[in-house]
Amino acid sequence: MKLPQISSARGSHWSAPLWLVGMAVILVLAPRLLNAEPADRILSIGGSVTEIVYALGEQDRLVARDTTSLYPEAATHLPDVGYIRALGSEGVLSVQPTLIITEDGAGPPETIEVLSEAAIPMITIPDAYSKNGVVAKILAVGNALGVPEKAAVLAKQTKADIEAVEATVASQIEAPKTVLFVLSTQGGRITASGSGTAAHSIIQMAGGQNAISSFEGYKQVTAEAIAAAAPDVILMMDRDGDHSSTLDDLFAMPSLIATPAAQNGALVRMNGLLLLGFGPRTPEAVKMLNSALRSSSL
Repeated sequence: MKLPQISSARGSHWSAPLWLVGMAVILVLAPRLLNAEPADRILSIGGSVTEIVYALGEQDRLVARDTTSLYPEAATHLPDVGYIRALGSEGVLSVQPTLIITEDGAGPPETIEVLSEAAIPMITIPDAYSKNGVVAKILAVGNALGVPEKAAVLAKQTKADIEAVEATVASQIEAPKTVLFVLSTQGGRITASGSGTAAHSIIQMAGGQNAISSFEGYKQVTAEAIAAAAPDVILMMDRDGDHSSTLDDLFAMPSLIATPAAQNGALVRMNGLLLLGFGPRTPEAVKMLNSALRSSSL
């Protein structure tokens, strides 16, 4: 038997009323979750989804996670079935999940097809980069787990925390810093964020201005485009490999050397999952980035 996958539309500016979001999730999931024993062998795919499971206190039902699920630290002790966009069917099936809860974008398609043919229920959680998107994600995970009341409490608190930080940001009178989010410097080429991304949204929420919004998604950008953008600050994820270039090496790159950011040594690094996850720690991420952008050292 092939089971249908449950998915939701994705959008960076999605702002449906919260009661409608919750009702839609309940109606979609009800046929599968009502009159059935709660799943006790859950595979969580996606760092923010796993984080929400832990925040709801339902981690004892997890049997495995994907490579991006690095928070809280306890999650890293679970079996790892691979990267969210490069899952292998054998690895997933080996942990014998009775339910898979995944962020949007899990793949590849052939693996998803195998899992569907194996009759493993799979629920895809909407991913929108906004305050309402975070709330909707929490509600969706809570309903998938069969704990909507706990999810409602967490969603309400997270929303209130985001709004408190938003109020603080709105009260600040300084001119917004222009921020270039650099995803990669591989091969000496800058891959940066345009609009419609988690990076774009978190920069705006923190009171900054995305340096490049002429395209959507993440793309390689030319030295001329970066010079025209004249970023005040470079924002990067803090992780190993190419993303951990030293400040001197980074600002010696021809595409960055003449920017205000390079001239002032203005580089901000943050944990990638915290910065871009849009989960329960989003208020913390906005507060940290806002503080970094306002630092007198930048």
